Amino acid sequence: MARGSDLLARATARLVVAEVPDPGRDARRLMAHVLKVPPGRLTLFLPEPVDPELEVVFLTLVERRADRVPVSHLVGRRAFYGRDFLVTPEALDPRPETETLIEVALTEPFATVLDLGTGSGCILLTLLAEREGTAGLGTDLSPPALNVAYWNRNALGLEARADLREGSWYEALTPADGEFDLVVSNPPYIAVNEMPFLAPEVREHEPRLALTDEGDGLSAYRAILAGLNGVLAPGGRLIVEIGAAQGMAVSKLFTQAGLRGVRVIPDLAGRDRVVLGTRSPG
Repeated sequence: MARGSDLLARATARLVVAEVPDPGRDARRLMAHVLKVPPGRLTLFLPEPVDPELEVVFLTLVERRADRVPVSHLVGRRAFYGRDFLVTPEALDPRPETETLIEVALTEPFATVLDLGTGSGCILLTLLAEREGTAGLGTDLSPPALNVAYWNRNALGLEARADLREGSWYEALTPADGEFDLVVSNPPYIAVNEMPFLAPEVREHEPRLALTDEGDGLSAYRAILAGLNGVLAPGGRLIVEIGAAQGMAVSKLFTQAGLRGVRVIPDLAGRDRVVLGTRSPG
């Protein structure tokens, strides 16, 4: 039987040949997953022989990673704001940059939140988990994506506080829902002419519906702003994720829609990531 260290070296070399970014990290993540050990403790197990059946599973996953299938899809989980979320090819992977939106949302109190295009539910569910006593609604056009959100909601024990409904933007809302203190969204913002330049992990394995509007990358923001009246409470906030080059364009749309205190907020890498605007209290 091969030792874990030998298999890890073999896997890393394979991923280097496939030009996978950070091949050593990905090989370790896959091995920890197969051996069912915490990634931080993997080194303790590397000198040990690996069961031949597990070796086959591991090397199969390595080949799929070499084909640029995301690690999260191979292990079925992605960490986001300190919690693990189920991920599948049917919903956009939670990403570290989106945690910027969470941080901005948590700077002020809210009782109710609406998440438009909820996908995996990571934004809505994280906000509710971080704020006891809050309730929210997530809408999505994709039934398969909503299935992922349902699973994550139930796994986090948020069934009583998180409602999930199928529909495009505001279509799933009813008059009984009233107005929300906070409206958030990570909509499809990649322009169609930018799609060919995305990494293969994103371009070939993420749901296209969640990536691009098949236009200039701004149509989702226009739709969100057009339907905001009667949905966002007076004094309430709208917070959206944006592409790194969209700060000026989306800010202008916010201002034209009558929102106040419009700001562009960068992520930890210094790239424009979030636009925030507030509805007038009166």
